[in-house]
Amino acid sequence: MRALRLIAATILCVATQAARADDTEPAWRASALAMVPAGYVAGTAYRTEAVRGYLAVYPAASNDPKTPASVFAARQVLVVALTADAARAVSAELKPRTGPDPDNDDTDFAKLHADLAARRAALPAGTEPCDLGAWSIDKDPEGLNARAEPSVKARVLGTLPPPYRLKLGGAENTPDGGWLTEFRIIGFKDGWFLIEGAKPPGKDYEDEKRYPRSAPKPYAGRGWVASNKIGTAYANGGTRMGGLFQAPFVDAKWMPAQRELGRAIDTDGGPKRLLACSGLWGLVESHDGVRGWWRGLCSNQVTNCS
Repeated sequence: MRALRLIAATILCVATQAARADDTEPAWRASALAMVPAGYVAGTAYRTEAVRGYLAVYPAASNDPKTPASVFAARQVLVVALTADAARAVSAELKPRTGPDPDNDDTDFAKLHADLAARRAALPAGTEPCDLGAWSIDKDPEGLNARAEPSVKARVLGTLPPPYRLKLGGAENTPDGGWLTEFRIIGFKDGWFLIEGAKPPGKDYEDEKRYPRSAPKPYAGRGWVASNKIGTAYANGGTRMGGLFQAPFVDAKWMPAQRELGRAIDTDGGPKRLLACSGLWGLVESHDGVRGWWRGLCSNQVTNCS
């Protein structure tokens, strides 16, 4: 159901976001950049009203894994006073952001994120709510530990199997390294992901009649896993392709980024690393070293997630 809602939201907003990506920035934005306060990064100049402009700004540390931004946090805007012809910035003031929100106004993402925010109370204290697909990349024969707390000293609740290949031969599309164990990410805290719903590796892709009863069975309950043991794939979140956002909002600064084979990132393949998450957004590092946010991550090992 969650996947279907995400697809519906994506269809509603793709055309709008594509148009925004091609919009020409207003003339006043260039002069307003010098007025952005220290510690902030300018995004899109999303509205001009007579002699007043509105420039999206986000904390410079929004894409730092140690201090990742939250899609649920209050936002700010640089309100810019303009010349009579609205061509140049005269002064600017940082204010709380109100009014039209280009990230949510014409999509279902506002409701999806509101639903996630409402689940915060059911998560451990301090956990950032998320809803993303991912898999274990840990090759330890003993499996990846799922722990009771986000700490290497916490009790181990169970394990997730390492890559698995059917001994008698499986599907033709079996990944070279074997099937990975998939799960849902439902939260993040201090470099750890809270997961649930792990599935036996490859079971969804193999012939049900041929899938061995002896295949490894993962711990399927809730547990914490370290971020450096997690992989994922880019899904179509209805945002601009080819790069990442400096904060988890579509009007944040956009940065070109590449996938593993050197082309601009899209829904084919996944990031080099998944670092954090907030709502339907993942903070990732691309294969060419760009660190930023992408909306929509999935765990499909056979096709892309468009």
